[in-house]
Amino acid sequence: MMRSVITGTGSYIPPEIIKNAAFKDHVFYTNESRPLQVPIQDIISKFKTITGIEERRYAPPEITASDMAVEAARAAIADSGVDPETLDQIIVAHNYGNVVPVSHQSDCVPSLASRVKFSLGIRNPSCIAFDLLFGCPGWLQGLIQADINCRAGVASKCLVIGTETLSKVIDPADRDSMLFADGAGACIIEYKDTHEQDTGILGSCTQSDCGEEAFYIYFGKTYAPACDNYTHYIKMKGRKVYEYAVSQAPRAMKACLDKSGIAIHDLKKIIIHQANEKMDAAIVQELYKLYNAQPPVGIMPMSIRYLGNSSVATIPTLYHLVKKGLLPDHNIGSGDVVLFASVGAGMNINAVCYREQ
Repeated sequence: MMRSVITGTGSYIPPEIIKNAAFKDHVFYTNESRPLQVPIQDIISKFKTITGIEERRYAPPEITASDMAVEAARAAIADSGVDPETLDQIIVAHNYGNVVPVSHQSDCVPSLASRVKFSLGIRNPSCIAFDLLFGCPGWLQGLIQADINCRAGVASKCLVIGTETLSKVIDPADRDSMLFADGAGACIIEYKDTHEQDTGILGSCTQSDCGEEAFYIYFGKTYAPACDNYTHYIKMKGRKVYEYAVSQAPRAMKACLDKSGIAIHDLKKIIIHQANEKMDAAIVQELYKLYNAQPPVGIMPMSIRYLGNSSVATIPTLYHLVKKGLLPDHNIGSGDVVLFASVGAGMNINAVCYREQ
């Protein structure tokens, strides 16, 4: 049977470590530009309890999202052993492009995928490079799109990358800024005959809710008083996002599993977008409730404690770490079934069921 198989993974984890203590001198404001009447240490402590984040990674000022994408791509290509000139597609998921220092403008022309292709030195004109904007689920949607293209016969080898420099679009006056981080992750997808093993992508599910949900995560002005309203930053309605994710994501994940013919107890790992530890745990708990079951210990590896929320980069980076045995107490082997899932701006939700080769 022909399936889309992940044959290589890679990631770029920025070198700069920002611990929670780095925010101890910040003054955070409400969305009405009023100072939060809570001691900063209490804000940081509560933040850590809810999100699980102790530190995050920021890219150096001179490093762009496309720079990180290239590094993750090179690692994935080396891991797979493919000749870059034989790639049919390069899909780069992001949300803010290359953010220009000082002006905070988003530079997306040429596309990040075109820049990646240039930096990799790929000359083949039949290698199509394009970007994908889909909120935090972007990398996973790129994986789904690559699978669709392979099954349609228009591709057989794809490079799928997720890259983001959220540190360059955060509002220092907004406590939500502590959530966000930078990073990039990538994989190579090859369409091949898996024979009797039935490995690769078994099924997927995607949904978009664009009523009032479309503006749960958005670009808005700073919360700081007496500042210009021209520079905008990433903003979100945290409670709305949480309620949406916990109520909707488990249903999409179940639909994906059922479509793939996989029983819940056959899952080895759930690789979920590293948005918020409490929220992710609640999503997985609700998924298992739909099957009248309890999630087994160790089903959900987490990297958010030390890498933060890097949007489209969280899933490919976490998968790479687990796949390569770089995350303690977690591993994936041949024949294991993994459920990827993400939720984010749009609002969008997706899931992919995958059996390791």
